[in-house]
Amino acid sequence: MNITRLIIVAVGGQGNLLASKVLGEAALISDVPVHMSEIHGMAQRGGIVESSIVFGDAESTIISNGEADILLGFEPSETLRAMNRCNKNTKVITNLAPVPSFMVAIGKDVYPEIEEIKNLIKQRTKKFIAFDALKLAKEAGNPMTINIVLLGALMQTQTLMLSKESVQQAIKIRTKKAFIDMNLRAFDLGFKTAEMGS
Repeated sequence: MNITRLIIVAVGGQGNLLASKVLGEAALISDVPVHMSEIHGMAQRGGIVESSIVFGDAESTIISNGEADILLGFEPSETLRAMNRCNKNTKVITNLAPVPSFMVAIGKDVYPEIEEIKNLIKQRTKKFIAFDALKLAKEAGNPMTINIVLLGALMQTQTLMLSKESVQQAIKIRTKKAFIDMNLRAFDLGFKTAEMGS
């Protein structure tokens, strides 16, 4: 079985860990071997949260520099910061709605221009999908569904050994009943936006 290595980067509160659990559940549904690990920064204070998910017959969850097949970024500057994990064939999907760090908020740092971030990423990767996932999450009914919007975009690339339907089923299993319909809307919005080339 082929091995696919996925890195997810986000800041605390963006739902990285739920997204990882949904993908893990979808892998179980699909009978695809999966290994996962997470690195928590100061997540509750808006610090970085990173997940490594390896699909297929791999022996380790470690994704070294240059090894990622896919980079899924919930925050544009964090996506750029994680580019060392990528190679020229890596597919990169990122949300373009910034979440300025504490240092930016207090005026001690400057947030890079979004166009500059996009250009730097484009220069270093084969396929790049970038859009305002926060806008779509609000359209789905809740800004907290940004993670599910991005999972929809990820599934549209057909890079993982998972079907769209298995991820939708995993969303039903892993999210609270009251939020299932909203999350499925968010997933579809992300899928359709990536399909149109963002």
